[in-house]
Amino acid sequence: MHASRGRSGLGLALVSAFAFGGSGVAAKPLIEAGVDPLHVVWLRVAGAALVMLPVAWRHRGLVSRRPILLLGFGLLAVAGVQAFYFAAISRIPVGVALLVEYLSPALVLGWVRFVQRRPVTRRAAVGVVLAVGGLACVVEVWSGLGFDALGLLLALGAACCQVGYFVLSDQGSSDASPGAEPPNPVGVIAYGLLIGACVLTVVARPWTMDWAALGGSAVMDGTDVPAWLLLAWIVLIATVLAYATGVVSVRLLSPAVAGVVACLEAVVATVLAWVMLGEHLSAPQLIGGAVVLIGSLIAQSATSRRPSGPVASGPGGSRAAGPGTGPAGTDAPLSTGRAAS
Repeated sequence: MHASRGRSGLGLALVSAFAFGGSGVAAKPLIEAGVDPLHVVWLRVAGAALVMLPVAWRHRGLVSRRPILLLGFGLLAVAGVQAFYFAAISRIPVGVALLVEYLSPALVLGWVRFVQRRPVTRRAAVGVVLAVGGLACVVEVWSGLGFDALGLLLALGAACCQVGYFVLSDQGSSDASPGAEPPNPVGVIAYGLLIGACVLTVVARPWTMDWAALGGSAVMDGTDVPAWLLLAWIVLIATVLAYATGVVSVRLLSPAVAGVVACLEAVVATVLAWVMLGEHLSAPQLIGGAVVLIGSLIAQSATSRRPSGPVASGPGGSRAAGPGTGPAGTDAPLSTGRAAS
């Protein structure tokens, strides 16, 4: 029985990683075809919010019980992370943007150590050093930064939004009474998408978008692809399916396995960008990317603690947990990239 659950969870986690990892690959051709990155983000979030409306109605009690949690997820993990991430991939390769976002666990530890002034373990510090060192290889610091500086800052902004979500969800969950039922993660996702869609509507002003571009085509490594097909992939596969399978998989997998599979998202994104967009990374960048993921995984596992209740897939991501928390009484590692990618 446990073996069957494990296989099912692993399969769903792989589907989730593939779906999340493909979001940037589908979005970048749309952006290069003339659709503003903020408009792509709005289309993704608003479309997914419409699909998730029945789920939001079913869990409408969350609005009165956990408003801070819903706002945190909607503003940071949905609107903030995705806006920064999609803006970043308009200037730098998809794989690089996602690897920069994987600094989130290291940044969380920095918040804990220097802002909250709480000690961190030596293992966590090693993870941070590895992640930062790997990132230096990814952006090729020895050549004066091989990528657009603004693009890197935007990717770092996505990572900072992840940190803000982790911190906010940690504080927002501290008011839960002992023995209270944790918020349903799928419900939190649904309301996060709704809130994110409302915020992005004001920011992106979709009424100014060139809607005709969605009826045309976008170029994917020299091949014309219908724009509507890319948009359907972003909404249905890279958002709705990705979140749904991620939430279910974390309930079936152990925290260690969930953390490893979460890191596959960056690998999937890099490989897909290489194959489908022709974005080639050098050997030092690939090695640096592997070091970033290893450091991120160490930092995640080093910050595991008692759960404060399932939060939401994210943020990146990334499963159905808040900072360091897993479902139904398990300790899970911090996950990144889910809300973004």
